[in-house]
Amino acid sequence: MRIVDLTLPITPEMPGVTIDVARRLDQDGWNATTLSLYSHAGTHMDAPCHFLPGGNTIDRQDLNRVVGPALVVDVSPAEPKQLLTVQDFAAVSDPIEPGVRLLIRTDWHKRYGTDEYRDALPRISLELAEWLVERNVGLLGVEPPSVADVHNLEELTAVHQTLFRGDVVIVEGLAHLDQLTQPRVEFVALPMKVIGGDGTPVRAIAIEREKETGAA
Repeated sequence: MRIVDLTLPITPEMPGVTIDVARRLDQDGWNATTLSLYSHAGTHMDAPCHFLPGGNTIDRQDLNRVVGPALVVDVSPAEPKQLLTVQDFAAVSDPIEPGVRLLIRTDWHKRYGTDEYRDALPRISLELAEWLVERNVGLLGVEPPSVADVHNLEELTAVHQTLFRGDVVIVEGLAHLDQLTQPRVEFVALPMKVIGGDGTPVRAIAIEREKETGAA
């Protein structure tokens, strides 16, 4: 079994994050910090209420949906502001089955820390979002910090609402999908249980298992 960490590190340099010293070992007897986290900082999961009036909150997320087999779709390397379409999925040999978890590899995590990471992200087209909903995709994981253009509220709203109304779980800000060696992995992304939350950072991992070989 091989575990690949798909999570961006939380540091004081990450937008939306503040880490302050609360206690010091040499002065207080233990170390402790006070964390202030934007609910969509780093690698995170959206709750439907993020864009849907009356949508479910993150504490009501069904954990069965965020743990299990996932299919890695390689569309790398994505270009800045690339609009991902249904055609980008034409080369996927595995069928897009109902309930499947999809992890979209774009290698965009390599641009983390640059202005391009947020301002020129590749994104899911509305056509593709509708196509994924038609196929009853259960979870969509992407490397950019959003599935849609954060500077275009109309697109941002339409894509998120389409996915949420189709009951698709959205995980954004994944990293290191380029380290995966298998097209199918076990995926885990657990949100914090924030009552009424619109989203939370997650620790996302992929598990690759050795392929069984038959006896000679």
